[in-house]
Amino acid sequence: MLGRLNHVAIATKDAVKAAKIYGAAFGAQISEAVPLPEHGVTTVFATLPNTKIEFIEPLGETSPIAKFLERNADGGIHHVCYEVVDIIASRDTLVKEGARVLGDGVPKIGAHGKPVLFLHPKDFSGALVEIEQA
Repeated sequence: MLGRLNHVAIATKDAVKAAKIYGAAFGAQISEAVPLPEHGVTTVFATLPNTKIEFIEPLGETSPIAKFLERNADGGIHHVCYEVVDIIASRDTLVKEGARVLGDGVPKIGAHGKPVLFLHPKDFSGALVEIEQA
């Protein structure tokens, strides 16, 4: 069901600044900053040969990332994202197996313009998991 690792997301107070460090240190290609109001974040991607690092910063005071940064002032790994062939079939299988989907269970469009869902970290050894339609 799971495909390849699409990205690891790091929450930070300044996504552009954080991404530039990866660009300089690792020669990563850095994307433009993209606000995603529906998710309450601004994203910047560092593209590496085998995956991407997504830097996310709060977009407003009600952003879930703002709350994460209150608890983790220096930032940190927020979630991992895996590709799936069929997000609806994957969701249904995960729910049948006891996993909890966050929100209303309806995929939202993510940073790559593709449908995404988030899965409860308590069901995945403490890791917040995002699945993205491949």
